[in-house]
Amino acid sequence: MSEFAAVAIEGPKGVGKTETARRRASTEHLLDGPAGAIAGADPAVVLSGAPPVLIDEWQRVPATWDVVRRAVDSGVPPGAYLLAGSASQRGAHSGAGRIISLRMRPMTLPERGVAEPTVSLGDLLRGNRAPLAGHSEVAMEQYAHEIVASGFPAARSLSVRGVADFLDSYTARIVERDFEELGQLVRRPETLRRWMTAYAAATATTATLETIRDAATGDQGDKPARTTTQPYRDTLERLFVVDPVPAWTPTRNPISRLTGPPKHHLADPALAASLLGVDVGALLSATSARPPIVRDGTLLGAFFESLTVLSVRVFAQLARARVSHLRTKNGDHEIDLIVERRDGRVIAIEVKLVGVPSDRDVRHLHWLAEQVGDDLIDSIVITAGSYAYRRPDGIGVVPLALLTY
Repeated sequence: MSEFAAVAIEGPKGVGKTETARRRASTEHLLDGPAGAIAGADPAVVLSGAPPVLIDEWQRVPATWDVVRRAVDSGVPPGAYLLAGSASQRGAHSGAGRIISLRMRPMTLPERGVAEPTVSLGDLLRGNRAPLAGHSEVAMEQYAHEIVASGFPAARSLSVRGVADFLDSYTARIVERDFEELGQLVRRPETLRRWMTAYAAATATTATLETIRDAATGDQGDKPARTTTQPYRDTLERLFVVDPVPAWTPTRNPISRLTGPPKHHLADPALAASLLGVDVGALLSATSARPPIVRDGTLLGAFFESLTVLSVRVFAQLARARVSHLRTKNGDHEIDLIVERRDGRVIAIEVKLVGVPSDRDVRHLHWLAEQVGDDLIDSIVITAGSYAYRRPDGIGVVPLALLTY
């Protein structure tokens, strides 16, 4: 805000965009209320008031985007406008170079106050390979609790039942209202619900959309057409509910035989758990029923990876780094997360639901080191264990609760 005239805060509903912006704004135009009707008739009204001016749910009147862009072109000072929106939509002009976008995601473990973190991803990205230290008392059951408890701020003060009701309502709103507000007609809401449930079951996998579509159908024999399900993913991405991790494309040291499909994740692993109807007990017992998606390991392991992805993405964004995953075409080498600096150098991260990783758990990290050499800044294993340390081979071991920016 000190450098740019307009900042657009984007992210799923309920992630805290409006409250974050309100704490910085002097004037508010809330377009999901009566102000929206006024702005619909005269979009320029959103420019009025003392700056910073918050234009909330601006996508309800898309013309406001272009009004702000033109105001920026006219030379308004930095910090003039904040736009908050829960759908990816643009006006006639993209706003590139005028309106800076900032992605918000649900709360990370440090933001939830789960533990006192000791390992900084930002320091690691700067090439600091100092000894790692720290002790975490967060056990497996607490990680399972954090998976289902949600990182949406409004859910943090609720009871277990309250969180379940909150997430059920959240999903219902997506199906019954949000799609329609984006102009996407849902003729059979139950089909969309089944597809979202199948997508949740595919968390942390690279399952094809055809596999997800088959899983959504189950034994009902009423498979929706691809032209029906493809818009599901597209619209959920526009709503920031689906948040896949793209495949890594090296820029400095190309590796042959890399595959391109993204890894599937929802914005919050609690949404996935809610869609599948699993609680802490079901995750810990590994007895939960779910659509048939082939995966390595347990559903708890997949959701633990998704919780890790949420935190790493937030920390990497602060460091202006990109997050992706690595998988070779025949699947003989996979690395859960590649955090890439702007100069192309990377940190490789494996996520393991163990206390102490074995040599087998780090074999792909050693393989990558052979492939990229000095372009590998560091290699880390995120665990559910108790201690942060470096193995004799130099690979870092960090309990998820101890990781921060």
